[in-house]
Amino acid sequence: MNQNLQTSMNRSSGSGLKLWVLKLSAVALAALLLNPHSHAQSGTPSQPAALATSIAKPASAYSSGVVYDWMALDLQLIQLTPGFSPPVAARALGYLGLTLYESVVPGMPGYQSLAGQLNELSSLPWAQPNEPLHWPTVANAAMATMTRMMFSNASAENKARIDLLERSLPLKYTQDFDPNTVTPDISNRSETFGKLMAMAIMTWARTDGGHEAWGPIRRSQANYVPPSGTGKWSATPPAFAPALLPYWGENRPFVIKRAADCPAPPPPAYSEDKGTEFYTQGMEVYSISNAATQEQRQFALYWADDAGKTPTPAGHWAYLTNDLLKSRKANLATAAETFARLNMAMSDAFVAAWYTKYKLSVIRPVTYVQLAIDSNWVPTLMNTPPFPDYPSGHSVQSSAAAAVLEREFGTNTAFVDNTHNDRGWGPRTFKNFKAAADEAAA
Repeated sequence: MNQNLQTSMNRSSGSGLKLWVLKLSAVALAALLLNPHSHAQSGTPSQPAALATSIAKPASAYSSGVVYDWMALDLQLIQLTPGFSPPVAARALGYLGLTLYESVVPGMPGYQSLAGQLNELSSLPWAQPNEPLHWPTVANAAMATMTRMMFSNASAENKARIDLLERSLPLKYTQDFDPNTVTPDISNRSETFGKLMAMAIMTWARTDGGHEAWGPIRRSQANYVPPSGTGKWSATPPAFAPALLPYWGENRPFVIKRAADCPAPPPPAYSEDKGTEFYTQGMEVYSISNAATQEQRQFALYWADDAGKTPTPAGHWAYLTNDLLKSRKANLATAAETFARLNMAMSDAFVAAWYTKYKLSVIRPVTYVQLAIDSNWVPTLMNTPPFPDYPSGHSVQSSAAAAVLEREFGTNTAFVDNTHNDRGWGPRTFKNFKAAADEAAA
C-alpha cells in the first residue's frame, strides 16, 4: 500500500523491511563505489579511476549546476511522459544516475567505474591518457543523450526542451564552461565521450527486461491472470485496471543478483476472523479512512506521488536530494556519486518489491474490507493502485533512499522538502531522512 489512509497493513514487519532494503541497496552500493581496489565479478580488476591527464581539472573542481538542471528536467519528463509508472520511473532514474557517474568518474581520483561489477555490465568506454576532458561538457552530453533515449516517447515540445537545455547550460554556467580554458578540441572530445558513455549504458539497459515498459512490455502483460484463492489480489474498484507490470520483479537489477535472492519478511497470515492480526489491520485501515484527520489526509496526499501528476515516489526523493545538493553547493563529483547510489538503490528496491508483490499476491485493503468488514465501503481519498498490496513500494524505496542519503549526508541531517510546492503542499521540514521515510511508509 502507498497511502497513509488505506495502507496500514503494510506496517507489519516494518523493521524487517528496512533491514531488507539496506541489504539490497545501500551497503552494496557503498562497497562498489568507494573501494578503489575491489575486483570485478569475473575476477579481473575493474578499471581504476584516474584523471585522463594531469592537465585536466578533476570533476570536483566544478559545480553541480549541470547535474541540478538535468535532474530537474528529467523529473519533469517523468511526470509529463506517458507510461512512467513508479517502477518505470525508478528504472529511468537508475540509468540516468549511472550515466552521470560513469561519464565523470575518470575525473574522480580514488573512484572507479562500475563496469565489471554491476550485473552483466562487462565494459564501458574509458578516457584515454593524455587526452584531457572537460567534465561538465562530458556530463552535459551524456545526460542529454541518455535523456533523449530514455524518454523517446516524450512529446515534441518536451524533446525540444532537452535540446534547449543541452545548448543553454554552457551559457548559464560560464564559470564551469570557461571558453578561455576549454578549447574546441577539448570540448568536442568531451562531448563525444559523454555521448559514447550514454549509448554504451543504454545498450546494456535494453537487455534488463524493462526497456520501453511504457509500450510493448506493458501491452504484452495486459493478459496477465493473477492467482486465485483466499486472500489473493484481484483488480480493485472503481476502474478494475489490469495488473501493473506483473513481471517487473524478474528484471535484472543493478546490484542485487536477482530479486528472488532477497525475499521480504512474510505478511500476517490471511484471516477474516476478528482478533487476528490481518483482521485488526484491515479494521485499522477502515477506521482511519472513515475518520481521518486533516493532518492524516495531508500526509496521504503528500506522499501519494501519483504517476502523471508528480515525479512518482522515486522522483520525490531525487527532487529533495537535488535541492539538498544545490543548497550545499555540492561539486560535480559529489552530485554524480550521490545520484548513482540513490537512483540505483531505488530502482533495485522497486524490482525486489515487485517480485514479492506478485509472488505473494496479497489482497488489497479495499477488497478485504468489502469481504470481511463492510461490503459497501469505498475509499474516498484516492483510488487503490492496480497491483498487489505487500510489500509497500513506497516503504521499500523510501527506506532504501533514506539509507543512502544517511550515508551521504549523515543520520541527523535536517532538510526541507520542496517537491510539492507547486501543488500547495509544501515546503515540509524533516529532522532527518529516516523521519521522512517513516512518514512516507506510515
